[in-house]
Amino acid sequence: MHDQPIDLTTVSDDVASVHITRRDGGVDVHVEAGLAADSDFTIDLGDGHVVEGRTLPRPEGELLAVVTTANDVHFGEVEAGRIDDLTDGPIRRADPGAPPYPDLMNAAAVADMATVTPDAVVVKGDLSDDGHDIEWEAFEACYRTAFGERLHVVRGNHDAYRGQSRYAGHQRIEVDGLTIALLDTVIPERTTGRFDDEAADWLGTIAAESDRPVLVMGHHQQWIVGGESDHRPDDYFGIHPDDSDRLDRVALRHPSIIGYTAGHTHRHRRRAMTQSGVPSIEVGCTKDFPATWAEHRVYEGGVMHLVHRIGGDDALRWSESCRGLYSDFGVDYASYALGGLGDRCFIIPFRS
Repeated sequence: MHDQPIDLTTVSDDVASVHITRRDGGVDVHVEAGLAADSDFTIDLGDGHVVEGRTLPRPEGELLAVVTTANDVHFGEVEAGRIDDLTDGPIRRADPGAPPYPDLMNAAAVADMATVTPDAVVVKGDLSDDGHDIEWEAFEACYRTAFGERLHVVRGNHDAYRGQSRYAGHQRIEVDGLTIALLDTVIPERTTGRFDDEAADWLGTIAAESDRPVLVMGHHQQWIVGGESDHRPDDYFGIHPDDSDRLDRVALRHPSIIGYTAGHTHRHRRRAMTQSGVPSIEVGCTKDFPATWAEHRVYEGGVMHLVHRIGGDDALRWSESCRGLYSDFGVDYASYALGGLGDRCFIIPFRS
């Protein structure tokens, strides 16, 4: 009997992907194609193991554009699972003679993204471990070489711990059927994030002017009442609670805004903003478990949000070896990082 993890990882309107961990640490991938949209399915994996699920409905109208995103790529990092100077872990390092794991994982992510021929690629911060030029050069060599002018980048906290300003500033990105408002949420030299009055004015103008739905992106996740607790800490790890409320109010005023998607937490999670009800989405990192990137399929009637595990034998083996990170601290990192299927694969509806 198979006693290793079996994860139903990605479900679209017609395809389901299952990742099956082998006892040797490798991962087998089972892809079931040709499924009916908005329908229950059962996948027989053999040896008495089946996986059940339901496909997503396909939004109405034609497919207009495809946007892919990644975040927390961390070029230059050499230890996964390290917390400050603590020796607890487990702490994972690349094997001697092996390429640095951020290089391995991001090269595989880029190769995967290229297969869907994206109209735009957005990398939402933490491009580097500490904002060194050599780390940004590695990022550019990997992503810019592959995607050229289709690549759009904003900084994360790791890119500005010493006050650096590269990749700073908000950006407006247009693809068929969708405007992307890419926020710079970084407070230089700080881990925490912001969405201040200037950012609110900028986003409000974009939302008012846009002739198409607006998907907001940034590095830091949003604080949402009831998300972790109702406590409003000034040192909240993501966007300050007051600023998070400000983002919610902008979405409430502008029905063109259909969602906010971020990184920073290295997890997959979907919540609803308190006032507007707009989805607030977190996407996991590329560098360790489960090692993912996100795809947004833009239809005339909505956006299909899909999270994919990075493929390739070496990349899957590395990411699987990170499933138990932080266990010395009593953390179930696999459950935290992977989240539920509904946190990874869903439809973002347009608002009226």
